[in-house]
Amino acid sequence: MLGMHKLVNKYNVAGPRYTSYPTVPYWDNNTFSLIKWKSSLVKSFKESNAKEGISLYIHLPFCESLCTFCGCNKRITKQHSVEAPYLNAVLKEWRLYLDVFDEKPMIKELHLGGGTPTFFSPENLQFLIKEILKSAILANDYEFSFEGHPNNTTREHLQALYNVGFRRVSYGVQDYNETVQKAIHRIQPFKNVKRATELAREIGYTSVGHDIIFGLPFQTLEHVKQTILKTKELQPDRLAFYSYAHVPWIKGNGQRGFNDNDLPSPELKRAQYELGKDMLTKVGYLEIGMDHFALPTDTLYQSLIESKLHRNFMGYTASKTQAMVGLGVSSISDSWYGFSQNVKGIESYYNLVNNNILPVYRGHILNNEDLIIRKHILNLMCRFKTSWADVSLYFKELPEALMQLKEMETDGLLKINKNTLEVTKKGQPFVRNVCMAFDVLLQRKAPNTQLFSMTV
Repeated sequence: MLGMHKLVNKYNVAGPRYTSYPTVPYWDNNTFSLIKWKSSLVKSFKESNAKEGISLYIHLPFCESLCTFCGCNKRITKQHSVEAPYLNAVLKEWRLYLDVFDEKPMIKELHLGGGTPTFFSPENLQFLIKEILKSAILANDYEFSFEGHPNNTTREHLQALYNVGFRRVSYGVQDYNETVQKAIHRIQPFKNVKRATELAREIGYTSVGHDIIFGLPFQTLEHVKQTILKTKELQPDRLAFYSYAHVPWIKGNGQRGFNDNDLPSPELKRAQYELGKDMLTKVGYLEIGMDHFALPTDTLYQSLIESKLHRNFMGYTASKTQAMVGLGVSSISDSWYGFSQNVKGIESYYNLVNNNILPVYRGHILNNEDLIIRKHILNLMCRFKTSWADVSLYFKELPEALMQLKEMETDGLLKINKNTLEVTKKGQPFVRNVCMAFDVLLQRKAPNTQLFSMTV
C-alpha cells in the first residue's frame, strides 16, 4: 500500500468540487433557453414546494477591500449608497420568480452570501428579509444563515438578522498568522473573531461556523496548528476546513496578490490537512462529507446521521430541497432538472431586472443520463458510497468507470462490490477523484485548458 505522500503525488490532479453535475464548464448553453429554465423550475416547484419547500440563495457582492485568496464574484467599493439600489433590484428579481410560481413558495432554507453580506447595514438586511417573507410562508424546520466578516459584523447586524429568523452564521477566518493574512489581504486579529463568535452566541444563534483554509501562501504546518488551537478555544459548532483553490486564470477573481512559488507544495498541503483533521477530531469534531466538520450537537452532523445531508452550490447543507432559487448577480439556481446562472455584471443585472426579464445568461437542462450521474455523484459526495442495484441507476459507461477505479481500489481508497461502491476512510480525501470517474462528460472530453483547482 502506498503512503499518503505518494498517494497525494499520484492523485493530485485538476478536478471539479462537484457542487453540481454537470459541472459549469460542461453546461450545454447552446440548447439552454429561459423558457426551458422556467419550465424546469415550474415542474420542480409543483413536485416539491408543498412537501419540502424551496431554498433561497442571495448574493450580496460588495466588499470594502479585496481579499486576494477569494474566487467569488464581488465589487470593491466603500460607497454604501450602492446598498438600496441593489436590494431593490434583488426584490424585483424575486417578484419575477413569484410570477413563475402558481402559489406562495414555502421557504425552507435561506442563505446570504457574498461578497460581504455585512457590508450592508443591519436595517437594509432586515428590510430585504422582511420584504421576501411577505410573499412566502416558512417551513416548520426552516434555517436562515449568513456569511459574516469578523471585522465588520456588529451586534446590530446579528440582532437585526436574529429578529427575522436567522440562527446560523459562518465567519471567514482563513488563518490567524499575520504573514499569511497580509499575503491574502485579510487582516483580522483573533480578538475580532472571538468578539463576533461570542456576540452571536449571546444573542441566541444556535450554530456558529468558522471557515479555515489550508494551502495558503506562506502557510506552514505550525500556522495551521496555531489556527486550530485558537479555533479550539472558541469551539464553533461547525467548521469548513477548505483546501485553497488557486484559480488565478478566472477573470476578475483577484488571485494575483502573490507568486505561485509562495504556495505550499501538494505534499505540505496534504500534511496541513492531515494535521488539522487529526487535531479537530481529537477535540470532538466529526468529519462531514468533504472539507466539513461539526460537533455532534450541530444540525449538519444530525443530517449526516439521518442520511439527509445534501450538497449544492451553497456547499453542504443540513436539509435537501429540490428547488433552489439564486437571487443577485452571478447567483446560480437549481431546479434539479436544470441550472441557470445570473449575469455577473451589476449594470447588466439592473438593466434586465428593470425590464422585467429574469437576469439569466447561461444554464443547462439535464437529460436522463445527467440525472443518473448526478445521483451517483451526490451519493459519493454526501455519503461516500453509491449503488446501481436499482436498474434505473445503471448507465452504459459504468463498467469503464469501475475499471478506471480499479487502481484506487488496489491503493485501498475504495471497495467495489457487485452493485455498490464505497469510499474508505483512507480514500475520503480523494473523493473528487472518484467522482471524476463517474463524470462521463469529463471522461468523454477532457478540458484542453485548466478549468479546475487541484484535488489536493
